[in-house]
Amino acid sequence: MRAARIVRGGTPAAPPGSDPVGGGEARDANGPEPRRPARRRRSPADLLILLAGIAVAVAAVTPIVTRWLGNPPDQRLVDLEVYRDGGRAVLRGAPLYDVLTQPPQFLPFTYPPFAAVLAVPFTLIPWRTAQWTWTVLLYGALVISVCYAFRDLIRRTGRWAPLAAGILVAGAAWLVPVRDQVRFGQVGLFLLALCLADCCTRTARWPRGMLVGLAMAIKLVPGVFLVYFLITGRRDAAANALLTAAAATLGAFALLPSDSVDYWFGALLQGGDRTGAVNGTTNQAINGVVARILPEGPARSLVWLLLVLAMAYYGFRLARRATLAADRLADRNGLPATGPVGGTDHYAAADPLSGPAAYSLLLAGVAITGLLSVLLSPVGWIHHLVWMIAVIGALVGDGRDTRRCLLAAGVWVYFLFPLPWWGTKLIGPEHPLIAVFLGRVIQDLFGAAAVVMVFTLGIWLVNRLFLDSRTGKSSQPEAGIGTLAP
Repeated sequence: MRAARIVRGGTPAAPPGSDPVGGGEARDANGPEPRRPARRRRSPADLLILLAGIAVAVAAVTPIVTRWLGNPPDQRLVDLEVYRDGGRAVLRGAPLYDVLTQPPQFLPFTYPPFAAVLAVPFTLIPWRTAQWTWTVLLYGALVISVCYAFRDLIRRTGRWAPLAAGILVAGAAWLVPVRDQVRFGQVGLFLLALCLADCCTRTARWPRGMLVGLAMAIKLVPGVFLVYFLITGRRDAAANALLTAAAATLGAFALLPSDSVDYWFGALLQGGDRTGAVNGTTNQAINGVVARILPEGPARSLVWLLLVLAMAYYGFRLARRATLAADRLADRNGLPATGPVGGTDHYAAADPLSGPAAYSLLLAGVAITGLLSVLLSPVGWIHHLVWMIAVIGALVGDGRDTRRCLLAAGVWVYFLFPLPWWGTKLIGPEHPLIAVFLGRVIQDLFGAAAVVMVFTLGIWLVNRLFLDSRTGKSSQPEAGIGTLAP
């Protein structure tokens, strides 16, 4: 006979047939599958709560959208213009990697050919319509990302979940990396949503890894998740991701053979020459930090290589540590570790019945990997740091741990301000040496914060959630799903 399931760090699960506190799931006596209680009938008050959540989110993003979509035409969503020009090149049969946007930007297309194929629909609609469509889709991706990042906090609010989600979306929308996504018309929020959905969904309705593979076909940096899948034992997901990316890439190769050759054997190898100056303030990758300190040459390349290898070694180790801790915590709570359950790919750590601690650790492992995609890349622009949404979500958990919430609030406030750009104001021949030094430090603060968060999630958060629970300590009071009771 199966032992009683343990839920939420040591609290016995409700007996078969009973309804757990807060409307959570119950186990059927005849099998391991969860039996969900009947859904509560929606009332007019529920509709009002939903509308309130939407209103809060819309009110928060309106000033952002008004500002950036109100820019002069040549300063508005300039990266979206790059994608559209790439799509036009596909339709015209023009060389994709010879295309430059209109002055004053003169920006080249830097993505794989598959991304240009996806951009074709945006060439068939007017420019203004394309801007609004892209912006709406970006905020749709933000909503998805927030729902994954703050799953347990939103669940805990019960019927108020739509309002809670609206408030969280509003807060996330004002982070500098998210604002820059709208400013430039970037793809980072789409990649974030794809990776979170693939890695954090309890039971995927698609082959696990497929969404990460799609993200890789659009942009190469999500390829770090191949390493993540392999080192955490998710080999089927790694294979699916690789096959999906390969299928999309080969499909683009069939459609655009010449452009594909130009990219994989030309444009890709040019790196920073096409993407922009690697020593620019907005490049918060390790390469950017080193480039702002050392002149170009073998010494700089060697220092960058050593730092990247060290960051990759410790970063992936910490991502693995957090994810395996999540799996073990889920297993301790009566759920099997990662693997197929009932013919589907089921992630036990993402199961609501495994408790918020397991999910926070899983999210921490994913967030660390996302940060590594920025830090290890030759160029990691500020807008790539939308992964801070997942970092904050992992820290917050279900909102019952005061220290975690305070740290998460500190990270949120930190990224509300364009700190690196403040540093540039202290750099120049007219400033004293101490001011220039301080300016250089401030210029790198976002990249430094990403490094600190890798170690915070992989060491401090794992120790707080996993090691404390193993020794019988508790970092937070018990509470059921669907209630804000302490």
